[in-house]
Amino acid sequence: MTKGSLDRAIVVTGASTGIGRAAVAKAVREGAHVFASVRKQVDADGLRSEFGGAVTPLLFDVADEAAVNAGAAQVAAALGKRRLFGLLNNAGIAVSGPLLYVENDDLRRQFETNLIGVHNCVRAFAPLLGADPERSGTPGRIVMISSVGGKFGSPFAGPYSASKFALEGYSQSLRRELMVFGIDVIVIGPGAIKTPIWDKADETQIQRLSNTPYGKAARAVYEYFMSAGRTGLEPSAVGDLVWRAFSAPSPKTRYEILRRPFMDAVLPRNLPPRMIDKAIAQRLGLTKRG
Repeated sequence: MTKGSLDRAIVVTGASTGIGRAAVAKAVREGAHVFASVRKQVDADGLRSEFGGAVTPLLFDVADEAAVNAGAAQVAAALGKRRLFGLLNNAGIAVSGPLLYVENDDLRRQFETNLIGVHNCVRAFAPLLGADPERSGTPGRIVMISSVGGKFGSPFAGPYSASKFALEGYSQSLRRELMVFGIDVIVIGPGAIKTPIWDKADETQIQRLSNTPYGKAARAVYEYFMSAGRTGLEPSAVGDLVWRAFSAPSPKTRYEILRRPFMDAVLPRNLPPRMIDKAIAQRLGLTKRG
């Protein structure tokens, strides 16, 4: 496999599985060179095995600022004086559970990855995208992977939704600030995707809530999450959309990609919030006890 063009090089975080891996594959097919971040050496080896010289693995956790900066220095050395074509902020985790039972450390961990980690990457790679005037080429773009959960707060997904709501606001402010450099910021909000992000929602978590007011709802909620993960869109569909966001002459500021657009977008935006609350409560057994 060819090495890919450094004139259209992108950085992809969270490239070991799911959307990140699909975005890497699409970019490689389009002739780009990809700097793909993963946290484990075994995943770096897997990227090299699959994509050869078209991909340069970067080993860092997005929540580790020093490691992210070291990865950016590695990319800068490879690019020479070129500008980076794009940065995909995809790495993320999902902390689940009713908010009254979510420990502060778990909530911090959610935001450290899904928001602070994004901020680490933005600050580290912005000079390569166009904030450094000494670099040549067209300014690059930043693509943020948000979620349908960045517009709609589901029960038991509060930490995840909160982090994605925050990412939406962060991205909007960032887009307007980076206009001074010509760097665009584009958000992609997928619905349910076939991804392992929810796989850690196991039987132990359900049992932990069995003696709480949420015990009845816990199994229904987690079974819904698991079903959505198994029947969702293929990651490749999002990977294709990511490349479109990087390469389209006049991209939108936000793209949605939903398997059920009517249920996931049209109804929530048009029905009264209290009506939606009532429907969710009845479906999950979250009605007030007498």
